[in-house]
Amino acid sequence: MGYKIAIDGPAGAGKSTIAKLVANKKGFIYVDTGAMYRGLAVHFLDRGIVPDDRERIVRACEDADVTIRYENGVQQVYLNGKNITSRLRTEEAGNMASVSSAIPEVRAKLLELQRSLAEDQNVIMDGRDIGTCVLPDADLKVFLTASVDTRARRRYEELKEKGTACRLEEIAADIEARDLRDTTRETAPLKQAEDAVLIDSSNMSIEEVVDAIVRLCS
Repeated sequence: MGYKIAIDGPAGAGKSTIAKLVANKKGFIYVDTGAMYRGLAVHFLDRGIVPDDRERIVRACEDADVTIRYENGVQQVYLNGKNITSRLRTEEAGNMASVSSAIPEVRAKLLELQRSLAEDQNVIMDGRDIGTCVLPDADLKVFLTASVDTRARRRYEELKEKGTACRLEEIAADIEARDLRDTTRETAPLKQAEDAVLIDSSNMSIEEVVDAIVRLCS
């Protein structure tokens, strides 16, 4: 039985960055759900399925097994026992993943695969509904948040470093709108699990947040 860490929180809270760093410190597997969707997409493409053939996509989910391993510190994605990591970032796989991820049966399959992975490995997952829906029995649940101003400023600085023109006010407005959508959506809305530890990183460094989570699971 693996040890499971669930990190939930709003957009821009730094969940993925923190989760990857905690995984590295603890020697856990960071479950990259995007990579798993692409792994399923490769499976569909290998069957000669086109993105708009929903019926065949649903049927093809039945015998797909996508899992994640780390080899020499590098994430590897396996499909039915075969390493397909090099095929995940093709435009074809990306397009198929984008379309198929909206299909409820595909999302259900991915949920099954995520839970199966967590049964056998020490894992950390981040998202909007990990502690409430995906891993309700997680050993540690963290709700990671920060003020809208803090999240907007972080995103603004990130974009400026990349040379992307942006306005802080627009980024903040977009974050507020996304928060509203995430917390009011009908399916798996964003909310703090009753047994989750709240961490507000508004005045914390990345290292401080990572250390706080590592201490919680010690």
